[in-house]
Parts: sequence; C-alpha cells; structure tokens
Amino acid sequence: MARGLARDHDEKRTALRKGAAAYFAAHGFDRASMTGAAKSCGVSKALIYHYWASKEDLLYDILDDHLGALVEVVEAARSEGLRGLIGAILDAYADADAEHKLQLDALGVLPVDKQTPLIAAQRHLVDIMTDVVLEQAPQLQADPDRLRAATMSVFAVLNWFYMWHRPGKGLSREAYADLATDFAIGGLKAL
Repeated sequence: MARGLARDHDEKRTALRKGAAAYFAAHGFDRASMTGAAKSCGVSKALIYHYWASKEDLLYDILDDHLGALVEVVEAARSEGLRGLIGAILDAYADADAEHKLQLDALGVLPVDKQTPLIAAQRHLVDIMTDVVLEQAPQLQADPDRLRAATMSVFAVLNWFYMWHRPGKGLSREAYADLATDFAIGGLKAL
C-alpha cells in the first residue's frame, strides 16, 4: 500500500524551497549543489531528493512558485492603477530577494521546456504593466518601441530594489513605492 503524504508536506516543501533559494542566490546556481542546499536547509540530501529529482527541478519549482505568486498579486492589483500595481509588486518582492535574484540570474540555465512556462509568466507580467502604463500615457499606443521601453523602465526601477535597499535604513519599502510611482508618472507625462 502506498504511503500517503505527511500532514506537513506542503509546509516542508515551502520551507525547503525558500532555504534552497537563499542558498542558490548566495552561492550562484552554477556553483551550488543539492548537498549544499540540504546542508543549508538543515536537512538530509535524501529529503531534498524526496521532493525534487534534480537541482534544475528544484530551481524550476522555486521560480514557478515565485512567478506564480507574483502573477496572482499583479492580477489582483491591475485595476488599482500604476500606484497600486507598483506598491503590490514591491510588497510581493519583500521576502523574495533570493527568488528574484535567481529569476534574473539563473532562469537561462534551465532546459527550454522548463524555461517556456516561466518566460510566459514573465511576459504576462509585462503585458499587465504595459496596460497600466498605457492608462498613464495613452499616446504611447502609437509607438510600440517607446511603449516597451517605458514599460521595461518601470520594471527596472522595481527589479533592482533588492540590490541596494537595506531594511531599516533609508526609505521604507512603502515610501520607495510612492517615490517610484511618482518617478514613473512624471516620466510618462514627459513623453
């Protein structure tokens, strides 16, 4: 008879995903190992392999979970305009620095079949931001190149926040969301 899932299966998987993301981000995915991930999480290598067959499967799961959660947040905030969307994105990034770094640095190491759904999620996020940018600057509809550049510039202001922000120092995440929104709106008005 097959063994059922433990009651805490999902919680363990979530904790391992989070711990492995921090380990991979700190050491670089290409230099990291499943043994190191297990050690970093305080579990056996066998337990890591119980959940994921390979390092790439674990990376895919980390990124799929991260981008899936981000898509949900962005979908929910899309009707709140640019200020609501920027605030929601920065809030979603709050405890996801490692996952965000892996998204930027390691997605390309995955096989194409694993990259495809992740890239589709990223494109969906860009499409939503594009729609919200167009609400602020409808004149960009006539110039797709400038619209893409404007959209990606808004993401650039948000995506690198994790690199320089230190909690408890300088602007709070909420204050930065307001500054980033004012910056984006001002820039879009000037186009």
